[in-house]
Amino acid sequence: MEINAPCISSTVDEHGPINVYQTRTSLILSFDGEIYQSYMKLKDINGLALGYTQAMMTGLLFLPRIKTASVMGLGAGSMVKNLLNSFPDLIVHAIEYREEVVKTAKKYFHLPENDRLFIHIDDAENYIKNTEIKSDVIFSDLYNSEGMEQLQVQSSYLRDCKNALNSQGVLVLNIWHTAYETRRQLEGFLELEFRDRLLSFKIESGNTIVLAFKNDIPSITRRELLANVKRLQEKMNITMEPYAQILCDISGL
Repeated sequence: MEINAPCISSTVDEHGPINVYQTRTSLILSFDGEIYQSYMKLKDINGLALGYTQAMMTGLLFLPRIKTASVMGLGAGSMVKNLLNSFPDLIVHAIEYREEVVKTAKKYFHLPENDRLFIHIDDAENYIKNTEIKSDVIFSDLYNSEGMEQLQVQSSYLRDCKNALNSQGVLVLNIWHTAYETRRQLEGFLELEFRDRLLSFKIESGNTIVLAFKNDIPSITRRELLANVKRLQEKMNITMEPYAQILCDISGL
């Protein structure tokens, strides 16, 4: 469906257009004028306005602390900004293939210059294969104007993400708008690389959020998980409780 808002910026690089739309209350980043790549409320520039991005943060519920996070696919920087704003000591690595996307995020979406933020202009596959950085959490949200990048449906990519995690780390994947056969293939690769260490749930928007743990899923009680929800909701100024309730149900807590 076409975005019904004025386009205030349109840039074209070798991969196609990068469009910014403005409504009375928000800014939207879109590559094709139909699918939201990022969405920012003007009154909450560090917030997570899209439900699936809030749902992705459930991966943090299982981590006692986070020192380093990696975000595969910058977009307008919503997740990066929220993480930097919520955790004052956190180091964030953002990997983005298109330099023009980074420029747009800085110019229109308040992506900050911050000594805790390291932006890598690189192909996600090449970066994760060669990085020596170990992250507590890796968020993978790789999409283009045609849908999910096929990279996320490669066993080698998932294996490299697993290798780039700390011992208790978690890979968080966003799966959306994916053909049935592609989804089945991805499920097989996830099971191959993260056997018995997977949690996944579907949210109202149709997105499926996958939590893939490098080692055993941390032992946690329902009470502890919901206490973590309350703490993180306040810290990050987002809604997490509905997603946590789903996690409790699917994990038998």
